[in-house]
Amino acid sequence: MDLDDLECVSSSDGLMDEDEDSVHARQRGGFIKKHGVGIGSIGIGLGTGVPSGLTPAAASVHELLECPVCTNSMYPPIHQCHNGHTLCSTCKSRVHNRCPTCRQELGDIRCLALEKVAEALELPCKYNSLGCPEIFPYYSKVKHEFQCNFRPYNCPYAGSECSVVGDIPILVTHLRDDHKVDMHSGCTFNHRYVKSNPREVENATWMLTVFNCFGKYFCLHFEAFQLGVAPVYMAFLRFMGDENESRNYGYSLEVGGNNRKIIWEGTPRSIRDSHRKVRDSHDGLIIQRNMALFFSGGDRKELKLRVTGRIWKEQPQQNLDSTSSSAGCIPTQSSLHLS
Repeated sequence: MDLDDLECVSSSDGLMDEDEDSVHARQRGGFIKKHGVGIGSIGIGLGTGVPSGLTPAAASVHELLECPVCTNSMYPPIHQCHNGHTLCSTCKSRVHNRCPTCRQELGDIRCLALEKVAEALELPCKYNSLGCPEIFPYYSKVKHEFQCNFRPYNCPYAGSECSVVGDIPILVTHLRDDHKVDMHSGCTFNHRYVKSNPREVENATWMLTVFNCFGKYFCLHFEAFQLGVAPVYMAFLRFMGDENESRNYGYSLEVGGNNRKIIWEGTPRSIRDSHRKVRDSHDGLIIQRNMALFFSGGDRKELKLRVTGRIWKEQPQQNLDSTSSSAGCIPTQSSLHLS
């Protein structure tokens, strides 16, 4: 893949505060579109509607615990107006201390009865429609959902802080159609990265390529950023799936020139780990600027790096001793070689 330059991509997606009329319109049954969501329209819907499998009594209590403004489940402190209408503490400031239902001034009244009732309620995980079978006490459910193995994945595209979430097929389609990411099939690759002025390094320079290999998808990142006061280039691979499954695969990256080369071998990190987390842990091939310019040859005024790589599937441990099984397997322990 020839690139004339590595461009900086950034945006400032954010949720703007809704004004009083917009929030009140929601209470009258109007539909309010979130501001700043951008291309998140293809993400799967995970609303906080009443979970399936509840008794009528439990379903009624669950509906009472739904905030009328943000529609999320309410947790202490739960506020109420003088007429008994409730809302969550987060939305109390969003509606400028006025009840979104009756428009009366909100005081500092807490609905202690509803908070107490919630303690006795047990609900299924909100990802039960995606396969999670767990049931939790009301106040323990959120902690589980934050790390539930069935929760949807965030978009792995790093350049725009994309808000889209979904399962892997949805995200692959989204990356191809909305982010125009290069898609490749195969377990080996050979990419050429070019930058006309390698001394201009910014923290928001990202490249992304997706590979379909062994029936799974992998994301190859290449970027430039400051490590202390020195600019560096980094390449690393992420697995589009959970962490346990990512350990079944290994990969290598190699870059070189002028009879020198650097090789990195490791295990791809799951996209559960954010792009920034992987980058800041330095879990990948890191190339110092001087070495990158040395590899580029010429007058050292232009970056021309060729990164090659391979993805493999690890063999079961009991087969590693046999010649036939280990022929295509490389140990996954991360290492950095300079030869």
